[in-house]
Amino acid sequence: MRRNTIETVLGGVVIVVAGFFLVFAYTSADLKRVDGYEVTANFSSVGGLQSGSDVRISGVKVGTVTSQTLDPNTYLAVVHMTIDPSIKLPKDTVALIASESLLGGKYMSLQPGGDPDQIQPGGRIDFTQSTPGLEQLLGQVIFSMQQGGQQNNQQGGGQQGGAQQGQAPQQGAAPGAAAPGGLLGN
Repeated sequence: MRRNTIETVLGGVVIVVAGFFLVFAYTSADLKRVDGYEVTANFSSVGGLQSGSDVRISGVKVGTVTSQTLDPNTYLAVVHMTIDPSIKLPKDTVALIASESLLGGKYMSLQPGGDPDQIQPGGRIDFTQSTPGLEQLLGQVIFSMQQGGQQNNQQGGGQQGGAQQGQAPQQGAAPGAAAPGGLLGN
């Protein structure tokens, strides 16, 4: 019976320590939503961006993506986000969707401009840039490699003269003349 009591107490200690780790991870990861004024931005594609994603300026979290909708007139994705009230965005701010890593996490990156006028609460960021997907980037790399290979074949394809690739021409021989001895070297 004493063994069961020790195992129960030890199990309780493990659960308490795990709880402390969860609380520490939650508070240090800055997962809470940023409350502030709302702005919107229109994108042609928001692949991978989700509600709750970070909004960052120079890598520092300044807001949160709250929702995404589709504009029925333009068929553009409308991203709604809240920005910390202490951050005032110039009207020429650029919003782009950036990747956190190769594994696919996305966040909204804002690049403030130099316009003295500011975006008002409920306003819209006019300058946006959608990030191409990994499939598009790989397709472009493969296409450019194929184009480069075709250009190399066209440039170095036709060699002139009697020497074949890897053989030096004989001295005194006319260009295009066969080497003496034929195939058997006679």
